[in-house]
Amino acid sequence: MEFADLHPLSLLIFLPVVGALLVAFIPGLGAGTIKRLAVCFTFASFALSLALFALFDRGDSGFQFVEKVSWIPQINVQYHLGVDGLNLPMVVLTTLLGFLAVLISWKVELRPREYFAWLLILESSILGVFCSLDLLLFFLFWEIEVVPMYFLISIWGGGRRAYSAMKYVIYTIMGSAMMLAGILTLYATAGSLDMTVLAGTDLGQFVAVIPLAATFWLFLLGFAVKLPVFPLHTWLPDAHTDAPTAVSVMLAGSLLKMGGYGMIRICVSVFPDIAREYAPIIVVFAVIGVLYGAVLTLRQTDLKRLIAYSSISHMGYVLLGIFALSNLSVAGAALQMFSHGMVTGLLFVMVGLVYDKTRVRDIPALGGLARQMPIIAVVFSIAGLAALGLPGTSGFAAEFLVFLGSFSSLTVAGIRVYTLLGVVGIVVTAGYILWMLERVFYREAKPRYDGVKDADTLELAYISVFVVVIMLVGIYPRILTDVISAGVKALPLT
Repeated sequence: MEFADLHPLSLLIFLPVVGALLVAFIPGLGAGTIKRLAVCFTFASFALSLALFALFDRGDSGFQFVEKVSWIPQINVQYHLGVDGLNLPMVVLTTLLGFLAVLISWKVELRPREYFAWLLILESSILGVFCSLDLLLFFLFWEIEVVPMYFLISIWGGGRRAYSAMKYVIYTIMGSAMMLAGILTLYATAGSLDMTVLAGTDLGQFVAVIPLAATFWLFLLGFAVKLPVFPLHTWLPDAHTDAPTAVSVMLAGSLLKMGGYGMIRICVSVFPDIAREYAPIIVVFAVIGVLYGAVLTLRQTDLKRLIAYSSISHMGYVLLGIFALSNLSVAGAALQMFSHGMVTGLLFVMVGLVYDKTRVRDIPALGGLARQMPIIAVVFSIAGLAALGLPGTSGFAAEFLVFLGSFSSLTVAGIRVYTLLGVVGIVVTAGYILWMLERVFYREAKPRYDGVKDADTLELAYISVFVVVIMLVGIYPRILTDVISAGVKALPLT
């Protein structure tokens, strides 16, 4: 029996669901057993994704480990899964973050049965989005994700958690409605929901229900809410600020990437000519997102809100790379999505550790913490330097590819000016990261923090994983770019 015969993608997606069902319904489980079960199932998914990554044929630009079964034959809907060079890194990222999120949540004592069940279902839904090759299946997994996110923020969050959770749901549902309208019009036009078929079809041969450009924008706006793109970003700082640490890690690490991935997989692959036509407009919004997000970040005094706003700026680089529409820029955008997942995930972990130990997130109230928590100070600094793109970290490799690919793109008029404006965002990023590190860790120590403890053994273990991956991708980016390039080759780029 070959590996593919084991249906590894279905196994990957539904292992966390099995774990969630066990956690939720086996009576009499203690908190420790629940956490160990969650660790086992998320680690099994992560190990399986590593096996897929190791066995992936980097010379094949098509989909691999494909599973295809007729699901709703009346409308030709199929249970269709597969991975290529674009979604496989996202799958590995999600399983890794899912495993780490369980470890990060180890001290959760409030209703652990429900918390870990929702966390496992969240991972499963994100994996389903990345692996789906049928638009209806893609949409169903996309919608399922909203439910665990709502409960995880509204019950285990802090601050205005009910408000932030509802705001997240409203924005997501609005985006989903636009995406569903796009799916319906695309199906009515081309008679298929198969992404692999649609990507190779000239839609111009059909009589469109509504103009194809309108269908393109329905999809784009749906994905733009999730990425998020200015001015659809306002849910993000609230959701991040009030979510528990592990949920912020999953939100920044994987959930935002669903928007960027959808743009590449559907907007660019299915509507290449329309993407080229509107790329100049979208690139303008990308640059606005980079600069606007960076300037707003400079104004933040809440440590977690500062990291949240920085995500808006960094997702602008992803949008810039995608709609510069060159092979190199799209590869850079895909690498940036992976890098941002690890780097910003680590930043949120470090904010969570600082808050857990000091009960303070207000930057002016912190100071000199490097003396009390040297390990946390060093790792926080590494994450910050990776966020500003220091050579040797994944952030440098990703941003360099985005800028080089965008600057050399021949598709978008004026792209060099937009790219140079985007580079300004790096300068602002360096400013707020170094300013934040200096104020929190390296100013004169405050007596009120005497006795505050540094990272314990478990915390040191999971933050070390983040650091190793960030450095590994930074020093040897080919470990991902060889895979990503295989997927980019299949895109209809010029």
